[in-house]
Amino acid sequence: MNLTNEMNRVMGDAFEKVGYDRALSRVIVSSRPDLCEYQCNGAMGAAKAYHKAPIEIANAVVASLNEVMAENDKNAVFSSAEAIMPGFINLNVSEAFLRHFARQMATSERFGAELPEPKKILIDYGGPNVAKPLHIGHLRSAIIGESIKQMLKFAGNEVIGDTHLGDWGLQIGLIIEEFKRRNPELCYFNPDFKGKFPEEAPFTISELEEIYPAASARAKEDEEFAACAHENTLKLQSGDPVCHELWKKIIEVSVADLKKNYAKLNVSFDLWKAESDAQPFIPELLKILADKKLSYLSNGATVVDVQEETDKHEVPPCLIIKSDGASLYATTDLATIIDRMNYFNPDEIIYITDKRQDMHFVQVFRVAKKAGLVREDTELFHIGYGTMNGKDGKPFKTRAGGVMRLEALISEVDDAVRDKMKERYEEDEVNEETVHKVGLSAIKYGDLSNQAAKDYIFDIDRFASFEGNTGPYILYMIVRIKSILQKAGNVSRNTDALLDLPDGDANLKLLLRKLSNFSEMISTAVEELAPHKICSYCFELCDAFSSFYHDTPILKETDEKVKNAYFSLLFLLQEVLETCISLLGFDAPEKM
Repeated sequence: MNLTNEMNRVMGDAFEKVGYDRALSRVIVSSRPDLCEYQCNGAMGAAKAYHKAPIEIANAVVASLNEVMAENDKNAVFSSAEAIMPGFINLNVSEAFLRHFARQMATSERFGAELPEPKKILIDYGGPNVAKPLHIGHLRSAIIGESIKQMLKFAGNEVIGDTHLGDWGLQIGLIIEEFKRRNPELCYFNPDFKGKFPEEAPFTISELEEIYPAASARAKEDEEFAACAHENTLKLQSGDPVCHELWKKIIEVSVADLKKNYAKLNVSFDLWKAESDAQPFIPELLKILADKKLSYLSNGATVVDVQEETDKHEVPPCLIIKSDGASLYATTDLATIIDRMNYFNPDEIIYITDKRQDMHFVQVFRVAKKAGLVREDTELFHIGYGTMNGKDGKPFKTRAGGVMRLEALISEVDDAVRDKMKERYEEDEVNEETVHKVGLSAIKYGDLSNQAAKDYIFDIDRFASFEGNTGPYILYMIVRIKSILQKAGNVSRNTDALLDLPDGDANLKLLLRKLSNFSEMISTAVEELAPHKICSYCFELCDAFSSFYHDTPILKETDEKVKNAYFSLLFLLQEVLETCISLLGFDAPEKM
């Protein structure tokens, strides 16, 4: 159920009826809303093919369309159609049709959205490295990934979200070495210790947060320390019991902290897989590449050529194994694909990381396809997101110039929201649950309202505002709708009452037009994996509702049928808006 499709169908019939190709009938939103609501420019394109003046074609189509409208009367899609020089067709949609469309939305699953056949889709969030708390660099993958997951689930797909932690590289060897030098007396480092290792981790996440950068800096200046860290990494990958035990403790402490902070963002995962889970599949990967004669040695390293004839720029060979025998991100990503195909056999795998990793995924996807690691029809996507910048246009930092922890950012936004709410409400009306819900809307909407690939300015003051294109504004409008329905008392959701909405109200008609765009919007958003289209829809719908509400005293309406029609419209608006924000990853409070 798609309004544009229905308009195109009717226009197609009109073109076809007078002998023209129905493909010319595309209807678009008018570029001159002062003249009409929609327009069709097909006559302009038809002129050359049919050797006729555009206005002649337009007049014939309009005459055909007017006959159809006269025959259908109340069921006609358009209320008026007019041919305008040099050959445009100006169109206005019927108010009766919009009422019926709204009723159909209210009675249809997913508001009548036309969506593709369901698939099994796995989302890789390009997760953080263990031993580090979440910082703002992890914000976008979590927010974008969660929204896309919810969108795809709404569309009926089976969706599996995997955080895919980094837990198997040199950083583990560095942490173990630094920890050993700080705590040589612990049982882990006593060669004569034969007992059971303690259940409790010997460090906290705050200690790990300090240990890793210290170890990393030390390795750059101390060759002996760096060599020991490399040795620890090899020991871990070879199954050394001490390194393996400390690695397990690092993961336990890290995952507990990650789950706590992801929960604050209302983000969850179905899988907490990591790079280490790919290790058993690396030998199989290397055998496949060798057997298919795809891999070869180059200066001691194992590589696979992925350059294609159609490439306009150089695509370097994909490095699989370094000359020292170490694996890389490409190795574990390819091995992980083997694991995922064996266990889940998904139709699509979507990766969400910084756009600077574009080339990495071009290489990985090509190797996966050439090696047959995925089915021929398995789709592999990379959604590369831009940088979140401060007002200075540089990557967002703390006031002291450091990398901001994610929980600190959430706290700052909550503080800004709390201050703005205190300006609007009495202090006893400002509760922390509402503050956090509004704060989360500010963060998520502020991010998702931008196209993922673009850099954007994270402006706390603007994002926390209750005016303009912001999350708090959307929530305020939803709460306003709730408030009207609560004040109305014992009113029920009556979808048939939507047919009693009055004619002749320009604001109401605009609101119904915006509402009717849901199916087309959600179909496009799902197809393009584009949460920003949902944000745009929410803002336009809320703005249209604001204008309607400003000029329409709903609760004072004296005609009971019309009043009940308004209430039914409010129920539908609330449901649509709450569905939209749930797809963006936040929800509305009861009061604001």
